[in-house]
Amino acid sequence: MTSTTAAPPPVARKAGAVSARQARSVRRSWTEHGLVFIAPFLLVYAAFLIWPLISGVGMSLTSENITGTGGEFVGLDNYAEAMGDPEVWSSLWNTVWFTVLSTVPLVLVGLGLALLAHQLSVVQWLWRLSWFAPFLLPSGVVCLLFAQMIFPSGFGLADQMLAAVGLEPGIGWLSDERYAMLSVVATTVWWTVGFNFLLYLAALQAIPAHLYEAAELDGAGAEHRLWHITLPMLRRTTGLVVVLQVLASLKIFDQVYIMTGGGPDDSTRPILQYVYQQGFTGYRIGYASAVSYIFFALILTVSLVQPLLSRRRAEEAAK
Repeated sequence: MTSTTAAPPPVARKAGAVSARQARSVRRSWTEHGLVFIAPFLLVYAAFLIWPLISGVGMSLTSENITGTGGEFVGLDNYAEAMGDPEVWSSLWNTVWFTVLSTVPLVLVGLGLALLAHQLSVVQWLWRLSWFAPFLLPSGVVCLLFAQMIFPSGFGLADQMLAAVGLEPGIGWLSDERYAMLSVVATTVWWTVGFNFLLYLAALQAIPAHLYEAAELDGAGAEHRLWHITLPMLRRTTGLVVVLQVLASLKIFDQVYIMTGGGPDDSTRPILQYVYQQGFTGYRIGYASAVSYIFFALILTVSLVQPLLSRRRAEEAAK
């Protein structure tokens, strides 16, 4: 004896077909309306990002000159020249050195300010505003302000403070290779630490209060709560802050260009300033494009570190 499955009645089949058609119609309607809404953004995105990227790659393969001459296809010659150019490597080293010098204090100072602001109970909003306010200033204002404080040697506020405590003034903060990069780093830390401060403060406010309450009931002191609750809970935020700060520091240009011009003796010149000099001072747009794409590859590699590290931590936690 065989069993057969009863076919759905005609009314049910008709209702199912109507429902499927309606679902397809809804999806098509959403797609059409969605494209209408995002079309302006796609046009702007393509015009100001996609097309310049494609155009820049093509330009880097030519001998394009800003004066309108040249433009012949040279293949990978610009890239080969850039890889053998000692000024490219020295500028890249200055960029990496600035990134190392600035990232560490920007992470630690941002974390310290956030911990302090999170504990303060008196006019807390004033502390938050005062620490974040410098980040809102334009780079030109900040750089000129610090340049006036530390230059010219012997007359700036910094030298006057050294003389007041009995130390020898006249230090070449921006003209001495030993201090020029450190001066740019100090300016950058004061200017941009407010952003990291806000990220850490938001992460601190998201930590559940019952963790601290349970630890306090178990007799854990403030130091124990900091090392075993606060810092572990901030691990992901710290990873995000480090990656964002490294990417921002690698793109250093404004501070160096305004304060030192890349000197003394190109000891503070970053790679972006070298690209600018080659393209708009040396008129070699094709070569400057090749150098910029080599630097772009470095930034892209760094930007992929955060997802890889997060995935590895998630896999280790799952085990």
